[in-house]
Parts: sequence; structure tokens; C-alpha cells
Amino acid sequence: MAAGNRPLSPHLQIYRPQLTTVLSISHRFAGMALTAGLLLLVYWLASVARGEAAYRDAMAVLGSLPVKFLLFLGTLAFFYHLANGIRHLAWDCGWGFEIRQVYASGWTVVAVTLVLTLLTWALLLAGGGA
Repeated sequence: MAAGNRPLSPHLQIYRPQLTTVLSISHRFAGMALTAGLLLLVYWLASVARGEAAYRDAMAVLGSLPVKFLLFLGTLAFFYHLANGIRHLAWDCGWGFEIRQVYASGWTVVAVTLVLTLLTWALLLAGGGA
């Protein structure tokens, strides 16, 4: 067969999304979001180093509603990446490769992510920290 006539591999237009593919892609996006979120952390740390006025200005920015929403998404990404990373460590040890186990651990990752994120923000809001 000529190179131009070769069959294409199946792709996203052929396969319907499954839990495993959605979680895999989400894991990559969560990692990128955490990397981008480091910019907020560096901004906050730099404001601490620059003094009281800079810190007060940074807290005004970080306390705004759009940034709080980004921080919520960052918390979600953190707990998702953590839970799914633990799942991957189990796979690295050879555990959980049966299809039922893969789906059970996948849904567990989703549940743990939501519970830990909501619990964290409930504690932050109750303590007046957010």
C-alpha cells in the first residue's frame, strides 16, 4: 500500500468516550492547571517578601471572586491529580487491572476528589479563610 492509502487508526470520532479515557485526559489537564496555579503561589509569596503593602494588595486580588473561583478549580485539580496519582501507583504495583477494578477505582477517584474539595472549601469558608 502506498503511504497515502494507508488506513487511519481509530480516533476520538470513532470511539465514544469511556471513563478511562476521560480520567486519563483529565489527569493531564489537572497537571497543567497545577503548573499554571504555581503562578498564583509565586505571586503570593513575592508579595509576602515585598512587605505589608504588597501583601495587602495581593490579598485584595486573591480575595476577588474570579480568583477564588480559580482557586476552587485549583483545589479540585490538586485533589484529582493526587487521587488519580495514587491510583496510578497501585497500577505500577500491578494492582487493579481487572476491568471492574479499573472502573471502581476510577469512580472512587471522582468521589474522593469531590469530597475532599468540598470539605476543604467548607472548612475554609467556616473558618473565614476564603
